[in-house]
Amino acid sequence: MIVTTWAGRVCVGVVSVVVSASGLTGVAQPAAAASTMSTRYIVNHLGEGAEHAAGYDRSMFSLWSDEGNGCDARDEVLIAEARTAPRVGAGCALSGGTWRSRYDGLSTGDASSFDIDHMVPLNEAWQSGAWSWSAATRKAYANDLGYGASLIAVSAHANRSKGDREPQDWMPERAVYACRYVRQWVAVKWRWHLTVNSAERAFLRAELRGCGWPRVPRPGRPSITMGSTTTGGGTEPAPAGPDPRFDFCYHAIAAGYGPYHRGADPEYDWYTDSDSDGIVCES
Repeated sequence: MIVTTWAGRVCVGVVSVVVSASGLTGVAQPAAAASTMSTRYIVNHLGEGAEHAAGYDRSMFSLWSDEGNGCDARDEVLIAEARTAPRVGAGCALSGGTWRSRYDGLSTGDASSFDIDHMVPLNEAWQSGAWSWSAATRKAYANDLGYGASLIAVSAHANRSKGDREPQDWMPERAVYACRYVRQWVAVKWRWHLTVNSAERAFLRAELRGCGWPRVPRPGRPSITMGSTTTGGGTEPAPAGPDPRFDFCYHAIAAGYGPYHRGADPEYDWYTDSDSDGIVCES
């Protein structure tokens, strides 16, 4: 079992992804600073790109996984976010708990009346990079218990009002939650290497600036594997021409570019050679 905290929330569950280490390097930092991250840095360093609208289907994200303790990811979030702890019966049946929706303030004693919201909706994740992921990575994203902001329990009404809209098109009804919402949005996008579009980044910058550029618990960044994606009945063709220089190698690979060799390809200098083998964007 893994215990994770997000601004006072304790989430108990089994994490289905391997989270990469994410410490600070260089000048020594206080422990508190090392465990958090600036939203100013995050929003300015998220990759930017056009959204990939084709081919999305909710069934491409496997919901809800149970890693062997009898409670699936939906149950784990409900248990973690209960204001009054529920009794957990056979088959992880929950009874006697109470919950309050962060988006609209609605309270309930019936767990089945609440939805589990993906902070960055599945369709938005798809458009922002998940279209190129393997099925296993999409499953890991859809059931992410490793970071408290990824999945939250909210009223069905609020969740369906939000749909798959970005923050510039939808914000929570409770104004007091606005700053927390945008900081969680950028943190989850950073965690999963998801891109933003220009309108989204402009809105997030303005909101976060107005919130005083809050810090967030430093997101671990799970390993992401790519898979072949078909849209419209066929596999997307590899692009022609030079690499337009994406923010991350995995975007270049997903688009059909790479690998690049030191001294032979000018694109080599744009990316980080993390294993120092003289090749980047090889896998």
